[in-house]
Amino acid sequence: MSTQPTVNSSRGDPLVVAENMTVGYELERERKLLTALTDINLTVHEGEFLVLVGPSGCGKTTFINAVAGLLQPWEGTITYDGQPIKGTSQDRSMVFQDYAVMPWRTVEQNVKMPFEFRDTGLSASQIEDQVKSMIGNVGLQGFENSFPHELSGGMRQRVGIARAMVTQPRLLLADEPFGALDAMTREVLQAQLETLVMDAGQTVVFITHSIDEAISLGDRVAVISHRPGTVREIIDVDIERPRLAEGEITRHPEYGALREHLWGLVKDEALGAKGAVV
Repeated sequence: MSTQPTVNSSRGDPLVVAENMTVGYELERERKLLTALTDINLTVHEGEFLVLVGPSGCGKTTFINAVAGLLQPWEGTITYDGQPIKGTSQDRSMVFQDYAVMPWRTVEQNVKMPFEFRDTGLSASQIEDQVKSMIGNVGLQGFENSFPHELSGGMRQRVGIARAMVTQPRLLLADEPFGALDAMTREVLQAQLETLVMDAGQTVVFITHSIDEAISLGDRVAVISHRPGTVREIIDVDIERPRLAEGEITRHPEYGALREHLWGLVKDEALGAKGAVV
């Protein structure tokens, strides 16, 4: 386990780099500024699955919003592929906890949405094939013409994942996408996401409150401290993949020590956390 964001031979080139970044929000009613993250130094490498954990209000979502281009740093910098992040990009796609599917659209229409805002150079038939393929990849074949109210929560989240990945974005940002699901559905979707990401060679920044989920999915886990958030420690998860499709990761000899170490860090932060920063 390492405490510094070091690069090893299996890790790709830096894709997202935050250097001495401080960022927060302007609270209009209180007429004050609220610092969410301070002095953040964190690198996301090409092809990496980076997981952020920490107590509620530590600034995990703020980091993803900065990567997405929804927030600008107050101090320091954040870059994507060597260029300052100035706004949103079709190359960076998001999955949310609350599904965020359009209730008036069918599964197929929801998944197809990104093509309405992005010129991929694909023909109409190629787009149809790509949408159909992605729907199949997330296990929703046969439900193409169903509306969200006709689907379970897990199925709606599959729609959200398919929509986020259908244009093959370079970076996937996921803010607790499985947090509202039951345990069994969550495990199934974790395994599906791992397979999809491995097949696509995608880079992922993923937020969770689950230590087990962090170890199951992450190549590295960044523990964010509280009030305002800083990077307390970064831990390498050197467990071969696939971790979820073939057997239980909990049986891996390194799993217990990783979980104990992570739990100790997160528990310390949770006990000390105060305030309400997203």
